[in-house]
Amino acid sequence: MTSDKPHKPTSDITADILFTRPQDENINFDEKDLVELFPYGLSLTNDASRPFMILKDKSGEMVLPVPINQIEAGVTLTQSAQAATPVSTHQFSTRLLESLDIKIERCVFVEIKGVHQYVRLYMSGHPQYQSMKFRADEVMSLCIHLKVSLLATKNFINRSKVMSAEIVGLAQGVVNNPLLLAKSHQYLM
Repeated sequence: MTSDKPHKPTSDITADILFTRPQDENINFDEKDLVELFPYGLSLTNDASRPFMILKDKSGEMVLPVPINQIEAGVTLTQSAQAATPVSTHQFSTRLLESLDIKIERCVFVEIKGVHQYVRLYMSGHPQYQSMKFRADEVMSLCIHLKVSLLATKNFINRSKVMSAEIVGLAQGVVNNPLLLAKSHQYLM
């Protein structure tokens, strides 16, 4: 995760770990190019592929697949259940943000590296940072829990479709060739 401010030397090691230098990303997008997306569903499989959170625009025509890990998928499913007592693993984060008067205003998809998407969370109320960068699969359930606006450009959505096809193709290759998972060394499990 990174901030949008230049890195300043500090004696606080925590600040260096949490707020590292910005990576190459396109944060100079035109506001009119952003498409608002809404949670539509989860694609869960029993094979080696990762779950996908499916986001769609209001018309349902634009679809953004977001590969997430199994934990994020489980948290998202739990949060969406119509239980009498709402259950969320994000209660602590919600209360902490509220107590510090920090509000996450929007989540913008900004970069794809390999098989990971990155988002920039824009916030108000933080004394030092206006935004921070995270892997999308680390923050999706929190953003949904906080009802944060999810945004991406059409270009990003199209590139994500290619990335998701590559992920599914790699997983299918593993399923079709189980020898890839065979123990080939005494130290491998």
